[in-house]
Amino acid sequence: MCGRYAITVDPASSAADLDAIDETDDEFTPDYNVAPTTRVLTVVARHDRDDPEGAVTRRIRRMRWGLVPSFADEIGRSAPLFNARSESVATKPSFAQSLRYRRCLVPMDGWYEWQVEPAPDGKARKVPYFMSRDDGEPICMAGLWSVWHDPRVVDSPPLLSATVLTAESVAQLSNLHHRMPLILPRDRWDAWLDPDSLGHPDLIVPSAEEVSRIGMRRVSDKVNSVRNNGPDLTAPFDGGGDQLVLL
Repeated sequence: MCGRYAITVDPASSAADLDAIDETDDEFTPDYNVAPTTRVLTVVARHDRDDPEGAVTRRIRRMRWGLVPSFADEIGRSAPLFNARSESVATKPSFAQSLRYRRCLVPMDGWYEWQVEPAPDGKARKVPYFMSRDDGEPICMAGLWSVWHDPRVVDSPPLLSATVLTAESVAQLSNLHHRMPLILPRDRWDAWLDPDSLGHPDLIVPSAEEVSRIGMRRVSDKVNSVRNNGPDLTAPFDGGGDQLVLL
């Protein structure tokens, strides 16, 4: 699964790399502890509203992490849908329409996962690890997005929200956790984002080549608290010293 991640690449740099238009309207700050329900960077491909038959362009947008289905009565009545299982996403009412019409990329430096390990006192504890590319390049995860309007408010503004697809872990990642976010290689981006297609089941499978580039390292328990945020969260940690663990 993917419930926490880090991103330090600003939208302007991502726009240049992805040949996209930066539609964000806020000042970017590197975030080393991105958590569900916060506004995250996403990449979509859309036609221009004034030229629906024209060329498709990639756009970088802010969205709430935790997909809100368009038919939802309100926000917050259930757990945020920040992950979607790739194996069943096509049959789930909350995700099926988004899979057909609204697919996105979620860029990140890497993500965190926790492994249950025995502690010196005999009790099990969750130890955090950070997964990222060995060459330090950003990663793009497959995602879905949705547009929601509050049915209780006349002419309510649109809320854009997104979720990250997950898959069964493969290769070295299976030693840490049974699920992993679905990394999309660059040669799948255009087909995945294409707003004129109706989904690509053949694209939502793990890429062995992309997974082979992922390294993992143990990091500080500081990441357990969303109040902690800084580059030290992704730094290697050897497990020594006393730490305050905030869950």
